[in-house]
Amino acid sequence: MAYQRSQFVILSSRLDEPRRFIQVVAGPRQVGKTTLVQQVCEASGLPVQIASADEPTLRGAEWIAQQWEIARLMQGERGAVLVLDEVQKVSGWSETVKRLWDEDTRKKRPIKVILLGSAPLLIQRGLSESLAGRFEILHLPHWSAEEMRLAFGWTVQQSIFYGGYPGAVSLIGDHDRWVRYVRDSLIETTLSRDVLLLSRVDKPALLRRMFELGCRYSGQILSYTKMIGQLQDAGNTTTLAHYLELLGAAGMLTGFPKYAGEAMRSRGSSPKLQVFDTALLSALSGYRFDEAQADREYWGRLTESAVGAHLANAAAAGKC
Repeated sequence: MAYQRSQFVILSSRLDEPRRFIQVVAGPRQVGKTTLVQQVCEASGLPVQIASADEPTLRGAEWIAQQWEIARLMQGERGAVLVLDEVQKVSGWSETVKRLWDEDTRKKRPIKVILLGSAPLLIQRGLSESLAGRFEILHLPHWSAEEMRLAFGWTVQQSIFYGGYPGAVSLIGDHDRWVRYVRDSLIETTLSRDVLLLSRVDKPALLRRMFELGCRYSGQILSYTKMIGQLQDAGNTTTLAHYLELLGAAGMLTGFPKYAGEAMRSRGSSPKLQVFDTALLSALSGYRFDEAQADREYWGRLTESAVGAHLANAAAAGKC
């Protein structure tokens, strides 16, 4: 039997309830959002229509209407489930979802809807614009060390170095292949299709360099002024702060503000850079697993980053 994350129980119970809210499963790429939803839908016994908008060419609002109509045709006495993956990629998606959801509400159609998205900030913007009061969010973070132990038998040391991406587990025996997977399928895909494709970024090369800088200094405090000194054509601190926000929304890199009693002092402080998953750091470090452990100074910083990543994911999920 496939491993079930704790969010399985939460989403299953919500799906068993009478139709009330659109369920939004939000989180970074490759953390198992689609797998979780498939497990829940299979357990529900309801007819399910699953469709993904994660294509190089952006889909239009009519595509959502087509998928919705398929779900309506599939519904039985208990209704049906419509799952739309990467829905934020569709232009005007929130208005279309609102119209169709309200139409089903008026006509008492028991169509339950689950939306999935890789970029929490982007999907929240669409939700707040048109769907206020109609949804619940279930945040799905990177896998914890405990989850990796239970699902794959990993040691703490493996989780510290390889992070929490279940799709990469089978590749750790071939380090070079694992690095290529993390760089190409996780880092590059997230930057190009979750950040650059959907947000205005005037300097894409700067965004990439800032991500690499953040990985290098993960777990350390670095002022925006020092970042400007290390990044070519960095512009101003406002640009860097905005790019850090975009990277955080995509579940890649964030900056912890200094704890202060006054909110203004906290916001104006130098951020402590922190990756959301140490796989991102390890894949760019040049170290192999055994080499990283042999370098005690580096391993100490990596361990600190692993602890910080755990806290960052807990904070993103509202647990701390």
